[in-house]
Parts: sequence; structure tokens; C-alpha cells
Amino acid sequence: MMVVAACVGREQEIATILARSHAARRTEFMMIIGERGIGKSTLLTHLANRHNESADTARTLYAQASASDHQSAGGVLRQLTQSSDASRAALADVLGDLDAPTLITIDDAEFVDEESMQTLLAVIREQRDRPTLVVMSMTPSTIGRPPGLLADELRLRGIAAPAVAELAAQRGIVLHPAMLESLTRHTGGNPRHIVSLLDELPAGTWSRTGIALPAPSYLVDDVRTRLHKCSAPARALVESLMIVDEGEPLSTAVTLAGLDAPLAALDEAGDSGLITLGAALTPADAQPRPTDPLIRAAVLEIMGMEAVGAAHRRAAELVSDPARRMHHQVSATPTTDSELANDLDDLARRRSADGAWAEAAGLFRQAARLTSDPVPRDTRVTLAVDALLAAGDCVGAAALVPLVESLRETPLRNATLAYLAILRGRAAEARVRLDRAWDIVNFDREPDIAALIAQRYVLHNLVRCQGDELVEWADRAITMAGSQSPAGVEAAVIRGLGLAWSGRPAEATAEYADLTDRIRFGAQAQRATMGRGWLQLGLDDVGAARSNLETAVSMATLGGSTRISLWALAWLARTQFLTGDWESALHNVEQGRALARSSGIELASPLLNWTATAIHSLRGDWPDAELSVADAATSVGDYEIMRIPELLARAQIAEAAADYEKVRRILEPLVTMAADVPGLAEPGWWPWVDVLANALVIGGELESADALLTPYETLAEQRGHRSASARLKYARGRYLGAIGDIHQAKRAFSEALELLDGLPLRYDRARVNFAYGQTLRRAGKRRAADAVIGTARELFVSLGATTYVERCERELKAGGLNVSRGERGDVELTPQEEAVTALVARGLSNREVAAELFISPKTVQYHLTRIYAKLGVRSRSELAALRRPSTAE
Repeated sequence: MMVVAACVGREQEIATILARSHAARRTEFMMIIGERGIGKSTLLTHLANRHNESADTARTLYAQASASDHQSAGGVLRQLTQSSDASRAALADVLGDLDAPTLITIDDAEFVDEESMQTLLAVIREQRDRPTLVVMSMTPSTIGRPPGLLADELRLRGIAAPAVAELAAQRGIVLHPAMLESLTRHTGGNPRHIVSLLDELPAGTWSRTGIALPAPSYLVDDVRTRLHKCSAPARALVESLMIVDEGEPLSTAVTLAGLDAPLAALDEAGDSGLITLGAALTPADAQPRPTDPLIRAAVLEIMGMEAVGAAHRRAAELVSDPARRMHHQVSATPTTDSELANDLDDLARRRSADGAWAEAAGLFRQAARLTSDPVPRDTRVTLAVDALLAAGDCVGAAALVPLVESLRETPLRNATLAYLAILRGRAAEARVRLDRAWDIVNFDREPDIAALIAQRYVLHNLVRCQGDELVEWADRAITMAGSQSPAGVEAAVIRGLGLAWSGRPAEATAEYADLTDRIRFGAQAQRATMGRGWLQLGLDDVGAARSNLETAVSMATLGGSTRISLWALAWLARTQFLTGDWESALHNVEQGRALARSSGIELASPLLNWTATAIHSLRGDWPDAELSVADAATSVGDYEIMRIPELLARAQIAEAAADYEKVRRILEPLVTMAADVPGLAEPGWWPWVDVLANALVIGGELESADALLTPYETLAEQRGHRSASARLKYARGRYLGAIGDIHQAKRAFSEALELLDGLPLRYDRARVNFAYGQTLRRAGKRRAADAVIGTARELFVSLGATTYVERCERELKAGGLNVSRGERGDVELTPQEEAVTALVARGLSNREVAAELFISPKTVQYHLTRIYAKLGVRSRSELAALRRPSTAE
């Protein structure tokens, strides 16, 4: 057994190759392509070990070629045969006649000697029908295959941040989340680079943030060697390209390098591997840049501080963009400079006004470094954190929180820390900090700070689902800051939701129409578009909602906010769930989850998990559903916009499992919450009343169901909200059927379906049809019930909701019209008795069977008594044993 270094972050690749090996029915080839240091050797040795462990009869051959093997005839073949015999017969004998999967791994295959390769291919072709997988690793720059060799490729990329954290933990290093992201990005996830930096840099480095990481020493030595091989013009061009920003034209670097004829130098620099020319084929298309961040760091280290500073000063005189000019000036300035700091502060404020918060955050932080006066310095540090939060970078902002908390108390400091608390879902902390900020702000001297605090109250009340308070604070913020200010615009784009939750949906619609016409570009436009999509979803304009939410998601690449992108993804996924596009919904959920993890924003996670839970439970993917609920529970703060979807997700699993008593227990707290939370009580925003009322009816609590439904039915009718009214009529139909008023029940269900007609809400239509059919069957209308449940089944089939497809099929069997006598077995059981038998044999209690079949527990017991007598059994366990073969399906 080979002993190798830990293999971190490669489980998926190893599992993929092992599955390919075990599934092989004949000889197949695979190439593992990856840069040096990416972990090809470690992966192959772990793969060989795992293959050996996977089956006693599996055969694994391993070889690692080297540059010396290239000239040594048969060298790799001797490794494979584990002998001095490099003959064709020796390899054939090693492979033997086993039918078990054989894995042959060859590391650094570019160095395999020709004799070994030709012999290996000849033997394998002779035995091409045996199950063999040949896996060879190569670096991209040396890929060369023997003629006629067809091989699949697996490109080995850098490891992800969690694996980087694991590598650090193995060395006793805990990385700050911001530093973890920086290290992963800086190294491209290359394990060799990561391990080298972890070992070389002082331990204190990893608890800091916002610092530029160097290159590993071995890479610095390699780059120094390559630079020394370059001519003076090529070296000057390489060094200049490390100084100028990526967006600058080539002419800036050429001028900085002092070159008159740059093309020869450009070719030489490209050949050195220190820069990349991309896909350029002509000088006009050339956009050279450093090969990667590590190359840039290595070149700058080799140049030295003095040369780098001088280059930045010269570059500042060449560039025209003010932000880039100041970037070079800052890079060349090691001490404080009040004039430059003031210029940076002014530019940062202009960038903030445009919604370019990430750029503004960097400018504010640089301005703070160059400021000697502690009062403006503290303000600029705080504004840097605030801008990071506005950009949605909670991880980066949190890294600076200890510094901000150490500063003197100011209204801005409290408002910024409240902002972070809001994004992390901490309502109580946010309220305390906002109240304190509002109490100490001077409205005459700090009107902009007062407006900022008011805008934070707007956000606070948004995630509390408070309508009137949201509108009140939005109006204050707009009055104080002006409608065109960043605080005023953000307050305005949220205000419409407050209007809708205050019972003024028409005003909200008009306001968003005006906003999206007025604000067409940048991050503020993303806010307006997302808010409008959220409103439209709540008001049943589903097609327009999807369009606007998709637009808001796409605007993330044009300077949008991570926070707004998260909400757009969450509500877009919800829209896709309701309309039946479940694969797209899950894709957007995963995108949202990844964004939430990288940004540190927790507010939208329960909403994302609610959609995932619904889809998984309806598909019968119970482990995934439970994982989503568990994930939601870990991220739930004390804001209503987090607590509500977490409860709805848990109720969704219980309803899909027909555990209506559990549904009731989960959702009953919402009855009390709705009295104080307008966004929860307004029709169309959170579908909980119908779910709870349905559970109450099935549990026999008819008076409670009626009392719950009545006020919400009145409100939905007043608002003219179609889908909310349809959902309530669905529950009302259940109630009417339960009290025996089948005529009014049929009317309620029919009206629900009419309200849904024309709306693309496939899941809601399926639910209504299913409940309608169950109610008809209970009333003895078997033929009508079959038709309606058949419609429900087709809808559930189209959605992939296997949980309810199976329930529909049981309902159809219980109805008896679609079951032949031969299907009932030797003993004559009625269709209803057959359904009860199947569920009891699965281990369900009488109450659970009653909920599943929409009958009373007493009726279940009546059927069981008859079933026992007919089948000659005396207990549930005997019944289960008798029916075990049929229940296995």
C-alpha cells in the first residue's frame, strides 16, 4: 500500500474515476490534465489505493514517469510489472485473466519512454475486451498522445475554499473567512502554492485581512530565472505589465517600459510564460496581462520597493482615468498624505452615489491609511465597512468590525454595525444599534448620516415584514437625503413593498413602474428591478415577476449588489417552483446558497431552503428535504423574513408526508405572528393560511379551521387577489366537504380552479384538484372523483412530484373504478380496504392512514376490523407480514 500526503478536495474526482473503472466493460483511456502543483500525483496515488481497497479481486498498476525515464527504454514498463522484465509477455502476465476491473495509472505521462508506451498499447489492444481503465496525467503544455489513442479528458482545477481551509487546519492554522477567500483566489486553488505559503509566511499573517499575499519562494526563484533570460526590452515590458491595471491599453505599458518597437519584446515576454496574450492573433488584438496573481507578486518582489514605487509614480502621469491615477499614487505613497486622502474620499463618495460600493470601499480604506487626523480617519474606516456591506461583502466587512468597534462611538459607527446585524439576521442587535444612532445623531450638522440611519430603519422594517413603519421611515429618508441620493433611492425602491403590505398594492405598482423608468442603469437599477419583481410575484403578475427577477440576477455582472442578487435568486427560484420549472429553481437555489456562503449574508438562506425543501419533499427525496430544513434552521435569525420560510419549509415536509398534526403544530405560531406582521397577513405573500386550515380540517378541528379562514377570505376578496383566494377556497372546500355540504364544497373547489385559470401556477392547480377529488370520493362521487384526481395526477406527473403521484394512484385504487377484480388477490377486499391495508402494512398509524386517505380514524378502525376478519389475521404486525411482498414496491 502506498503512503501519500493527504488528498484534500478531490473526493468528487476520485469517485468519478472509480465509478468509471468499475463500470468499464472493455479498455478505456482517460487523461488527467492539470498544471504543475495542482495535485495530479496525489490524486493518482490515492486513486490507486482506493481502487485496491474497493474489491479483493481488483488489479491496480501504478507508475510515475520522470524526465530521466524518457531516455530509459522500458523504464515505466518495469514499474508497472514490478520487475526487471520490460517485455510484452511480462506485462500480459501481470494483467492476467481476471475479469475484475483493472486500473492502470501513469503519472507525468509526458515523460513515458516510447518503448513502454508502445508495449502497453499493444498489450491492451490485444486484450481490449477486458475491463481496464488506463488513467494518465499530464500538464497542459506537454500534452502529446500516441497516434490513434482516444482518451477522455478530466481537467483538474484548483481546489475550493473549504478544501483550502482543511489544508490550513492540518497545519494548525485557522483562516479568517476573508483571508480564506483571498488565499484561494490568489493561488487559484493550487495545493502546492497554498501549502508553500502556509508554511513560509508568519502565523500572524492569516488572522489579518486586506493584505497583499506574496508568491511562494520556489516560484519567485523560477520567475527570477525566467526574467534573467529575457532581453532588457522584454523584461521592461513584463515589469510594466505588472504595474498597470488590467483595463489599461497596451500602449500605457509600452510607454511605461520606454519601448519604441514593442512587438519583439511582446513575443519574448509571452514565450517566457510570465504574461499571457489570450487569444490574440494580431498586434491590434493583443491585451497582455500577468499569467496569474502569483506571477505578478513574484515579479514585484524581484523588482523591489524602490523600483515599484517609481514605476507607479510614472504610471500615474500616463493614465487618464482619475481612479486609476489615484490607485498608482496610493501604491507609490508609503506615508500619510492629506491631499491625496481627500481626493480619494471625494472619489469614493462619487462612486457610492453611482452604486459602485466595492470600489468605494477600497477607496475609503486607502483614504483612511493616508489620513493622519484621527477623526476623519475613523470616519473613512467606518465608511469603508459600510460600503463593503452595501456591496454585499459581509465577510470582508466583518474582518474590519473589531477595528470599527474600537473606534469612538458615532451615529455612523452605530448605523454601520446595525447594517451588519441586519444582513446577519440579528433583529434585536440591529434595533438597539439603530435606536442609539438615531438618539445621538445631530440632524442639523449631520443630515446625510441621519438620512442613512433612516434608510437602515427601512431595511430593518423590510425584513420584519412591516408595511406602515417601512413607508414611514422611507419617507423620512427621502425627505432628508433627497430622492436622487443613494439613501433616498434605496429607500424608494423598498418603499413600494411597504405600500403593498399596507394594503395599497395599486400605489406600489405605480411607484415601481415610475422607478424602473427613471433608474435604468447600475446597482440602483438592479434594486428597483428586483423590488418590482418581488412585488409582481406577490400580486400574481407571475410572468412579469419572472422577467424582472431574471433581469435583476443578470445585472449582478454589471456592478450590482450581492445582497440584491441574493434576493433576486431567492424569489426567482420561488417563482420557478410555483410555475413548475423545478430544475431551474434548484439551480438558482444552489447559486444563491453559494453566494450566501461567500458573502456571509444570511437573510435570504431560509427562503432559498424553503424552495429546495418543497421540491425535494414533493419528489420524495426525503434526505435532501431534511438537509434543506436543517440548513434553514442553522441560519435562522430573529427576523420574520427568516422565521416564516423556515416554518413553511418544515410544514411542507410534514404535509408531503401526510403528517397533518405536525403541520398544525409547526404553523400555529404564525396565527399569533400575523397579528403584528402585516406582510404575513396580507394575501399572496406567504401561503400558510390554507395549509394550516387544511391540516385543521383533516385533524377534525373544524371550528378552528372555519375561524381561521373567515377573516383571510374577506381580506383576499377585498384585495381582489386571485391566487390567495383560490388557496383559501381550496381549504374552504375541504371544510365544507368535512361538514357534509358537498354542494357548496364543489362550488368552492370550482371557484378556486376558475381563479387559477390563466395563472401559470401549476403546483396550486394540482393541489386544488387533489383535494377536490378526495372530497368527492369521501362523498361517494367515485366517478367524478376519479376524473378530478386523474387531472391532479397528470399535473403532479408533469411536475415530477412523485410523492403526490403515488397518493393520487392510491386514491384512484381506493375509488375502485379503475381496479380489476384480479388485482385484489384471492380474498375479496373493497378498494378502500385495499388502500387501508397497504398503508397499515407500511407501518402507518390509524391517524396517519386517516390523514392520507382523508377519512376519519374511526373509519380506519372499522375497515381494519373487517380486514382482519377477511384475511384471518389478528394484529397489524401479522397484516404487515402477510402483505410484505406487495408493500416492498
